[in-house]
Amino acid sequence: MEHRRLRKGPLPGGRQGASGAGAGRDSMRTASRARGAARPPSSPSHPSSPPACLVSAGSSQAQQSAPATGGVRRMRWTINMNSNALRAYFRAKGGEIGGFAYRARMHRFFTELEPSITVTEQNLADRVRYILRSNIFDGAELERLRREAVPSSNENVTTEGAVPQVAEQHAHVDAAENTPVVADSNDEGTFTQELEIEQMRSTLEEAIMETRSTPLENRPRLPRIALSKRNRAVVRALNPMLVTYLEASRDLCETDSILFGAALVVCRIIGAKLSTAGRTTGQSSAIPAWRTRIEERIAKTRALIGRLICFRSGNTRPRIVRTVRMAFAGTNVSLSQPDIMQKLTERIDDLKQRIAAWGKRIRRYTERSTRFNQNRLFQSDQKRLYKSLERPMVSGTGPVPNQADTVAFWRSLWSEPVNHNEGPWTKVVASQCAGITPMDPVTITPDDVAEAVRRAPNWKSPGLDGLHHYWLKGMNTSCLPIINEKSPKICSKKLPFTSSERELIVALVRERPIIEDKRTHAQNIELKKKAWDELTIAYNAQSYVTPRNHIQLKRCWENIKSQRKKELSLESINMRRTGGGPPESALLSDNVVDAICPFINLTVPGVIDSNSIES
Repeated sequence: MEHRRLRKGPLPGGRQGASGAGAGRDSMRTASRARGAARPPSSPSHPSSPPACLVSAGSSQAQQSAPATGGVRRMRWTINMNSNALRAYFRAKGGEIGGFAYRARMHRFFTELEPSITVTEQNLADRVRYILRSNIFDGAELERLRREAVPSSNENVTTEGAVPQVAEQHAHVDAAENTPVVADSNDEGTFTQELEIEQMRSTLEEAIMETRSTPLENRPRLPRIALSKRNRAVVRALNPMLVTYLEASRDLCETDSILFGAALVVCRIIGAKLSTAGRTTGQSSAIPAWRTRIEERIAKTRALIGRLICFRSGNTRPRIVRTVRMAFAGTNVSLSQPDIMQKLTERIDDLKQRIAAWGKRIRRYTERSTRFNQNRLFQSDQKRLYKSLERPMVSGTGPVPNQADTVAFWRSLWSEPVNHNEGPWTKVVASQCAGITPMDPVTITPDDVAEAVRRAPNWKSPGLDGLHHYWLKGMNTSCLPIINEKSPKICSKKLPFTSSERELIVALVRERPIIEDKRTHAQNIELKKKAWDELTIAYNAQSYVTPRNHIQLKRCWENIKSQRKKELSLESINMRRTGGGPPESALLSDNVVDAICPFINLTVPGVIDSNSIES
């Protein structure tokens, strides 16, 4: 059989049988350079300039046709497209902080720069957020794009080597100037001032949106942070960014969400550890290592005592004898001694005393650990400590009370009229109080709030919202929205809605169908808020109504809808009920009867008088 052998050719680059580890090294490098020279450039030399092939074709190269195998090919963003997206973002954003109004403008500007690309507002916003996070452009390039989009931003450029300052966040906030940035001035990182501010803005916006959609019990527990200069600088840098959010706040719940989101951002920036399981998790039930070691020691000693007792009772099996010898090892006690029984009794008593001492040690260590944990919990959160000291709730084991009996019991107490015996002294007191001047309306100033918060502990009893007093002290701009919301509500009384007010609310809602729109995207939510604001203004413009806010009107509208649903449900049940025949028609009112009587012929021919008929 003939074996066909193929001759192997030389290696690329002229390496022909050379021996040694370094043989052919230069030839391989030469071949690699040749292949690299033949390959077209994959990326431009400057991050802002597109490749040569994209200059003539534009950005239409990204919109490629669908492949033959099926499915739409994912659009590839070029550097030129990323630059135009940032230009549109900086131009649309301007001095605005947060919100969603800038997305439509950004999308319009991007369409002008890239008319051949079809992208939604949400996809464009996600792409801009990805660009700012992934360091595609360095700080100098971001600053150049910002200057191209917003020429007025040249004033915010800081000189090299100076301490970075936070740019002006709002035109009405003087504290935004000369605010230190989180990063150290000596840090030679790739992030610059503008990049850090943009990242902080986007992080704050995401945290506020996350907090608004999270129930109070599912919020993460804010940790206790150190009172260092760096942490205070972070709070001061974030403080001016909250002005726009707080001024647009509608109620205390929204204000609390904004403050909690800001605190969450501070904790994430400084690297504080946040609990992701929420604030409803209980304490860990793991047994400490020291207790496990002592309990194992007690278990081994009890087993040894049992074998010693077996040997004393006459059990002389080899395993038992071997254990007894191990128990007396190092004591010069032999099993052949005449007083071995007495020695066994003494050894058993000694082991029992050791077990008792170890048990007392466990109790002593447990008490000390409990005291330590309670003292530490008292310093951090007194409310959790008092809740842990409460006894478990014992539910009743008797029969459940009847609903009708319960309603009858309370109705007999609260629904029956009672004639109070008003003595003459009440009239004397009323006459004496008639000359008292009524108290002026309460007006809370920022100084009052600052004084009340100043004396409160920083990290105790955060409440249901989980926000400590430290954040109210550090974020000074939060005082103004709280005052604007609380002041008009202190002296106001909750009056029930009248029937005319309910009819007015129904009429105003029918004029604004956007309120009952079930879609929940961001633009629709903004339109609903605007519609409720207009409805509130139109409602309060009437002279016969009590002034209300949009929250009260919204709650009244929800009650009207729920009441109407119950009525329709009862009508449907009555219609489906068997054995009752058709539904009864409504009786005619007296006015309707009087109106139709003249048109009814009451003359009956051939009237028979029953009284005249003989029986």
